[in-house]
Amino acid sequence: MRILWKLFGFSRRLLQEEWCHPSESILLFTLVPRLRKAPSVFLLGQRQGLSTMPEIEASVRDSELFSPPSDVRGMRELDRTAFKKTVSIPVLKARKEVVNRLMRALRRVALQRPGIKRVIEDPKDEDSRLIMLDPYRMLTADSFDKAELGVLKELDVSPQLSQYNLELTYENFKSEEILKAVLPEGQDVTSGFSRVGHIAHLNLRDHQLPFKHLIGQVMVDKNPGITSAVNKTSNIDNTYRNFQMEVLCGEENMLTKVRENNYTYEFDFSKVYWNPRLSTEHGRITELLNPGDVLFDVFAGVGPFAIPAARKNCTVFANDLNPESHKWLLHNCKLNKVDQKVKVFNMDGKDFIQGPVREELMLRLGLSTEAKPSVHIVMNLPAKAIEFLSVFRSLLDGQPCSTELLPTVHCYCFSKDSDPAKDVRQQAEAVLGISLETSSSVHLVRNVAPNKEMLCITFQIPTATLYRNQSLSLQNDQEPPLKRQKTGDPFSGEPQIASDS
Repeated sequence: MRILWKLFGFSRRLLQEEWCHPSESILLFTLVPRLRKAPSVFLLGQRQGLSTMPEIEASVRDSELFSPPSDVRGMRELDRTAFKKTVSIPVLKARKEVVNRLMRALRRVALQRPGIKRVIEDPKDEDSRLIMLDPYRMLTADSFDKAELGVLKELDVSPQLSQYNLELTYENFKSEEILKAVLPEGQDVTSGFSRVGHIAHLNLRDHQLPFKHLIGQVMVDKNPGITSAVNKTSNIDNTYRNFQMEVLCGEENMLTKVRENNYTYEFDFSKVYWNPRLSTEHGRITELLNPGDVLFDVFAGVGPFAIPAARKNCTVFANDLNPESHKWLLHNCKLNKVDQKVKVFNMDGKDFIQGPVREELMLRLGLSTEAKPSVHIVMNLPAKAIEFLSVFRSLLDGQPCSTELLPTVHCYCFSKDSDPAKDVRQQAEAVLGISLETSSSVHLVRNVAPNKEMLCITFQIPTATLYRNQSLSLQNDQEPPLKRQKTGDPFSGEPQIASDS
């Protein structure tokens, strides 16, 4: 999350005290340069005639009011004691018996800072309390809105504001504020991460690497439940879909548990693929399924598509090449009590399609029963899944089934094209050897990086592609046999070629 650092604050050039005409009264909140032993409270009054100042606009207030001390810039090893600072905050004095009711009315203007009590004792009056207010919202008593002023009047509380010297420490600063103060000026600040159970997964840029351990420590400190911060040190391996990572801070235990869409998954994050940013997509595909449907999950991972589908009473065939993913897929099926509804495989995606998928399709599509379930094939391997579409060419023998029973494919892919939907459709068409222009849809899943999108193309496999005899007929109609022999077309539909595609 980015913070608009220059949106609020006061100008450093303002004098520490300045008196204005009552109609232009201004409350100034200035930084106190030295930490005082005891907090002090003093009243800001009004006096006429000595001088006037222009009204302060929010956009030019001091942006450093709630930023850490400037001398933490460049810190590589976290020193929490270096973040002490004292600032002046507007406070409202009220009798302690009316504070609870008053706080409900002042939610809009009450101070919101990590680890800071908004109501404190009045050091000069034990029967009163001081309510800390947001200095960005409260400049004068005129900053109260009509409703707030009405409650103040009803409770007999004076709208007169005082100033309180508040000591800030490391615990009171947000992670974005700490990192912006520490990293070199003008450089991007990492404040976001992927949460995987107790693990914060970061993907740091090169200029942030000298500060990686400090960044990791801040992520652990500022996010309850996070006990480990890791940074990706390599790209995702396209074979097993895992990546090398470095533990920046905290425990090295990568065995974790996550909840997604009311399902529980356990796995070793260092050995399998898991992306919490795909939870919406997992739910979207599940919503497309009806009880009794059949789902083939070619690259199943630890089960985020397979398990919800099984809980929806679908018949599920789930596969993953990674032995660790296969192990945790079995574990998660038992954990979510769907192990009797999911058949799990540990095969290459191509072998899975040519083996179990082909066998099940031949069996189900050949049944004579009237009510036949819909068949869905999910292929979530964005870097390479489109290449696997070639395996569907001439996959089945025999008499083609009716069009409405043809399997529906949900194939994920990346695109850097200016028209990503058209790009992925053309990629799929090139592999399948048939037009999908009027028979497919493309869903934008998420933005992966600048100018790089993850998409899902959905289509029914055309009869001419799926069935061997139909593929041969299509090729015969499209080009002379002599030309096919001469070019050695790998998609000619001949049995021996189809098995190698």
